[in-house]
This record gives sequence, C-alpha cells and structure tokens, in this order.
Amino acid sequence: MELDPVLLSRIQFGFLITFHIIFPAFTIGLAAWLTVIEATRQVTGREIYRRLFDFWIRIFALSFGMGVVSGIVMAFQFGTNWSVLSEQTGSIQGPLLGYEAFTAFFLEASFFGVVLFGRDRVPAWFFLFACAMVALGTTASSFWIMANNSWMQVPVGHAIVDGHIVPVNWREIIWGPVFKIRWLHMLLAAYLTTATCVAAAGAWYLLRRVHVPEARLMLRWGLGLAAVVIMPQMWLGHLNGEYIGEHQPSKFTAVEGRWETEAPARLVLFAWPDAAAEKNHFEIAIPKLGSFVDSLDFESSQPGIKTIPRDERPPILIPFFGFRIMVGLGVLIWAIAWGGVVLILTGVVERSRLFLWATFLNFPSGFVAIIAGWFVAEVGRQPWVVFGILKTADAHTPTLTGGQVLGSLIGFAVVYLIVYGFGFAYLYRVFRVGPQSAPTPVPGATGARPLAGAGRLDDPSQPMED
Repeated sequence: MELDPVLLSRIQFGFLITFHIIFPAFTIGLAAWLTVIEATRQVTGREIYRRLFDFWIRIFALSFGMGVVSGIVMAFQFGTNWSVLSEQTGSIQGPLLGYEAFTAFFLEASFFGVVLFGRDRVPAWFFLFACAMVALGTTASSFWIMANNSWMQVPVGHAIVDGHIVPVNWREIIWGPVFKIRWLHMLLAAYLTTATCVAAAGAWYLLRRVHVPEARLMLRWGLGLAAVVIMPQMWLGHLNGEYIGEHQPSKFTAVEGRWETEAPARLVLFAWPDAAAEKNHFEIAIPKLGSFVDSLDFESSQPGIKTIPRDERPPILIPFFGFRIMVGLGVLIWAIAWGGVVLILTGVVERSRLFLWATFLNFPSGFVAIIAGWFVAEVGRQPWVVFGILKTADAHTPTLTGGQVLGSLIGFAVVYLIVYGFGFAYLYRVFRVGPQSAPTPVPGATGARPLAGAGRLDDPSQPMED
C-alpha cells in the first residue's frame, strides 16, 4: 500500500500542534496570575501568597520549558514537510514568526531568569516588574502567532509576484478583519484554562484535607476568574462564528451541519454527517434556532454544505464535532464557575464534596476545549493552507515520501512519550506535595501574619488563612 505523504504530514502536524498548544494555553494565564499573586503579596505582606507563588512558579517553569521545546519542533516542520509553503509565504510568515521568537526568547526568557533566581538579588519592585514582563512576553508571543494564523485564515494585505505571496500592507496583514476577535478569544481561553486548573488544585487539596489555607484561595480565585471570563468568552465565540460565516463559508457550513440552504434554519444539536450521501444520520435539531444563533434573526436564510463545491469542502466530521465539544465544555465551565460562586457566597462550598469533585474533574476542560477549537479552525480551513490562495496539497514538500513522514511521525511519538512522560510525572509529584512553607521572611513586608502550616481541617492547632 502506498503511503500518502500529504495526509501523513497533516497527521504529524496535527499531533505536534495538539501536544504543543496545551503548554502556552496554560502558561499565558498562569504568568498573569503569578504577577497578581506577587503584587498581592507585596501589598499585603501575607506569607500565604509567597507559598502560592513558589508552588505555581515550579509548575510554570516546567510547562514553559516543555512549551518552548515543542514549539521549536513545530517550526522545523515548515522547512521539512511544508517547504513550498515556506517558499511562497516566507516573506510574510517569516517576519511574523520571527517577532514571536523574539518576544518569547528575549522578553520572556530574560526576565524569567530573574523570576526564578532573583527574588533575593533584586529589589522587590523589580522582581514584580520581571513577573509582569514574563506575563507580557507570553501575551506578545500569542499576539504574533495569532496574527500569522489569522492571515492564513483570511489573507489580506498581500500581492502575488512570480508565484510568491509578498507583503504589501503590513497593517492589514497584522490587523486583519478577524485577528482581534480570534486573539482575544484565544487569550480568554488561556485564562479559563488556568482558572480551571487552579480551582481544580484547590478542590483536590480540600478533598484530601491538606494545604487548606492555600486550597481555599486557589478554589476561590480560580472559580472567580472563570466566572468573570466565561461570559465575554461566549460572546467572542459568537463573533468568531460571524466571521467564519462571512469569510469562510465552507468551514461555516461544516460546523453547522446543514446540507441544504434553509430559511429559517434549524440548529443541529447532534447528528452523524454522511459526506458520501450528503445527509445526516441520527439528527437532533431545533427549528428556527439556527437562524437566530447565526444572525440573531429567527427568519434568516442560512447556507447549506451543498452550496460548497465538493473539492472545496473540509472533512465534515472533525469541525462538526469539534465545535460541539468546544461549546459543550464552555457551558460546563460556566455552570461550575457560577455554581461555585453561589456556593462561596452562601459559605458551603468547602462542605460540598460533590461540587469539589466536579471542580477537580473539570481540570482538563480548558485544554480539551482549546484543542477542539484549533481542530475546528485548522481542519475546517481545508483544503486550503492559505485560504483561497494555496491548497494544502500544493504546499507540501514534493520530494518527501510517505515512508519518510511515517518514520518521523513514529520518532516524534516515541520521543514525546518518553521525554514528556517524565515531565508530566514530575508535575504530578509537585502537585502531590503541594505548597511548602517559605524558607525566609518576605523582605520589606509590612503587616505580615504568622506563617501558617499546610494544616488539616481536622487539626484545630493549625491556623487557617483566607
């Protein structure tokens, strides 16, 4: 059987991007939260914030390192598997990805060294400044990545000269019609991922009845952040749907799962789309609601998949189910976050073991939702790699064989399983041990309270801080 190098290269890219995205999705929000923790510590002088910072910075350090390494591997693919893409779009993608590397390696890495090793070597204000610069660096890194990807989704500001796509207007390229919505959507997704993980850690420690003061703070801060962020995130998700409908009708119709143009249109909640027969099996739909969700008009006409030529349709199943997974997990995060806020306000959150278990088990939701969203964006763009200009099959390295791609894919899978398996095992050990007492007093802190131990709920001798 002859191996298809294009299909295998797409699988390899999907494998690597799926693995890579979980790290920046976590560290973008975590860097911002660490800055807030350090600022709160310096203002209040409370030692509990030092313990929280020292605990989460260890998790951030390893996650940041794994993200950098997996990101470098991602970059290599453009030269090995997608050389035609690099050749034809390099004058645009090269500068955008170069600026991302500049912010990541120079801004983040430089100040990250201060955050890791400089607490007792620099003034407190500069240490806080370094934390803020790391957070700014992670955000700037996401800015350039999303600018590059948004241009590939809706390419503007360019010209085609001798078969090469060259820049004409950098303002249009960077600030394209969909960039701001997509970037904010990604940032808030990262904050939600961090919030669910922080809340889950707090719930886990409360279930185990250890590290109670720190667990209370983590649970409250995590749920509070998620409750604040989830509402604008849902609205941004709706705006993303509007841009897809305007600029990428092939992706839009695949996500909606309606084969025929309808006025008014149904909202397909669940189905099994059959691309060969051009119909849905096991469909569950709500009349007219699709028109309202898509356009806020119950009577509007919405296009069907059949309006797209067969050779320009993406694989239907992945964007269709990926979108529903993403939205479903968003609703789950909303329910847990706001349910937690109610329980916190009524003072019973720590006694509700069912809710604590739900919060703990919810920790993967942010990661899975982001991965599903990226699958919708990338698979839904097919068969184009630069939408409407360059097809994926034409962007592949022509001399690369299926056997070569399969060998590299297996090699990546084995190496990742071994190396990152140890990384995740170490992360589990850090979470298992939990926050530890700070070894030294906070320099220059005022109003510091006595150091509280890890403590247990059933040990009245241990003080507890909120």
